[in-house]
Amino acid sequence: MRIGIDIDGVLTDIEQWQLDYGSKFFYEKYGKEIVNYKGYETNDIFCVEKNYDDEFWYTHFRDYSKNAEVRKFASEIIHKLHNEGNEIYIITARSGFSLNDRETISNEESNNMVLTWLRNNNIYYDKIIFSPEEKLEICKAEKIDIMIDDRQDNVEHISKEIPVICFHANYNENCKGENIYRCYSWYDIYSKIKKIQKEKNI
Repeated sequence: MRIGIDIDGVLTDIEQWQLDYGSKFFYEKYGKEIVNYKGYETNDIFCVEKNYDDEFWYTHFRDYSKNAEVRKFASEIIHKLHNEGNEIYIITARSGFSLNDRETISNEESNNMVLTWLRNNNIYYDKIIFSPEEKLEICKAEKIDIMIDDRQDNVEHISKEIPVICFHANYNENCKGENIYRCYSWYDIYSKIKKIQKEKNI
């Protein structure tokens, strides 16, 4: 079986990271507080314009990419799934960006930071795909059997074709439907995969 795994929000707890680092950045620099803790992007969380979101990420992107904590037991469960004969596909929309006239964080630099982070955190994978495109098309092209993601639009689109395990966050709490399985931890992911295998005979 081929299992697709997102990074941000699945291998990392990006929700709490944005609340922690965002509240420090926006309060110290602009006197802004958390307005919508269920927001997906920091500009939604702090109710600021997109350029403030860009400034925040330009300031913290490298630190997040290099030092964000991996979720508990993610490495253990992924190795367990691999040892049981499953193929692991990391599918991420993470990419570089530029901020006005400042230095650009290139896709190459961003990709290299991802690869280093995966290696440093002992995350096994058979293939990694850096995909800013629609993930459903990637899943279809790569013949993914189960996808693990957290972003609501990704979960909803992909679940039209294959089962999706939705890693719980405040910003996706309304994401429900056929082929969508909510999870709360990496051992919960493992149990959901076993449940899906049994239900779908895959």
